[in-house]
Amino acid sequence: MGGNAVGGPDRRLSVAPMMDWTDRHERFFLRQITARTLLYTEMITTGAILHGDRERLLGYHPCEHPLALQVGGSDPGALAQCAGIAKDLGFDEINLNVGCPSDRVQSGRFGACLMAEPARVAECVAAMAATGIPVTVKCRIGIDGRDAFGNLLEFVAAVRGGGVRSFAVHARVAILTGLSAKQNREIPPLRYGDVYRLKAEMPELEVVINGGVGNLDQACDHLALVDGAMIGRAAYKNPWMLAHADRVVFGVPGPGPSPDQVINRVVEYAEKHLAAGGRLGDITRHILGLFQGVPGARAWRRHLSENAHLPGAGSDVLRAAAALVPAEIRAAHAGAQEDLDDKVL
Repeated sequence: MGGNAVGGPDRRLSVAPMMDWTDRHERFFLRQITARTLLYTEMITTGAILHGDRERLLGYHPCEHPLALQVGGSDPGALAQCAGIAKDLGFDEINLNVGCPSDRVQSGRFGACLMAEPARVAECVAAMAATGIPVTVKCRIGIDGRDAFGNLLEFVAAVRGGGVRSFAVHARVAILTGLSAKQNREIPPLRYGDVYRLKAEMPELEVVINGGVGNLDQACDHLALVDGAMIGRAAYKNPWMLAHADRVVFGVPGPGPSPDQVINRVVEYAEKHLAAGGRLGDITRHILGLFQGVPGARAWRRHLSENAHLPGAGSDVLRAAAALVPAEIRAAHAGAQEDLDDKVL
């Protein structure tokens, strides 16, 4: 399928919002690998946005576009204020989290527990949409006691009434009692058929599938049945899988970047971050997987891990780590992704 008929950024491929992972440094790094894949912030609560350090929480590099802000909350007024702030700051989309199952999120009455309150979610998204920024929802296929396909259909129909036309659906039920957030990412079985069926029964909606998407090949398979695919931890652990995303998913001609080009840009970025008082480790913790699966990857990871946190660590640590991966391997890695030309969409 692919494409975007509901407004906002192109959502055919995105990297999921992930707490403690998709911060501004990770997003800058990923943007050097793929220009078109939609990126998300970590989930940020309405209280943090309205009363916290806005530059620290919401600041971003201009190159990060297309960029969506994911917000957690359940008060329509507060969410509307956050949507207005997101619009003023230039975010391309605001996404309401209705899928996180953690105890902390539940105690604040947002996240996946809101799937039991579809009318409240509809009220929230209507208030957000009134600001004029594109609004989307990220949810699960269900929660405890509301895990039948009919419950999902009921939820989406109600929220659609609030004005949302784009849903990112994690194809697992969220078990709110008895499982941790980590277990909820692994134990409930994937039910991709529910997400496919949602798209089939509501073809006017944009449906993005999330959960267990491990590589670009799998993302392309999903795109035959839904409008978008969202990759989570797999993209964090092996970011180079996105090097051919612009060509394969978005139809942008020409080769992707080389690892050396990416490293050079990250070096420049790191030098500015250090000059502003930041730490090298803020950045290097996100790039350990750059050479995942190729000779030299272990040496790259070890050098960064052992040296980036030392007093006075500078961008030379990055260059020294890269030198531990043979030049011919770095050059080969630029074209080492599985050939997906036959799946160009």
